[in-house]
Amino acid sequence: MSVYVDDMRAGYGRMVMCHMLADTDVELHAMADKIGVARRWHQKARTPYSHYDIALSKRAMAVQFGAIEITQRQSVEIIRAKRLAAAGSPLREGEQ
Repeated sequence: MSVYVDDMRAGYGRMVMCHMLADTDVELHAMADKIGVARRWHQKARTPYSHYDIALSKRAMAVQFGAIEITQRQSVEIIRAKRLAAAGSPLREGEQ
């Protein structure tokens, strides 16, 4: 089980944001608590798309606490796998 931060760079006011996601919401919220991100910023609750948009300063803290740095493409792949698992669909041969 892991927490991930991607390499997205989106402006939000004066901040630059990225995504933080995890294999489970329990892990996601635990990391948010560790780095000081309020639960009200949680997006897509109880779905495979569950995540936080976090500032780069919080991203650095998450990495210090063990979050894995990934690309945006990898974040899409993680969400896809979570979506398939939630639907009970096994991966087809050759898919990851």
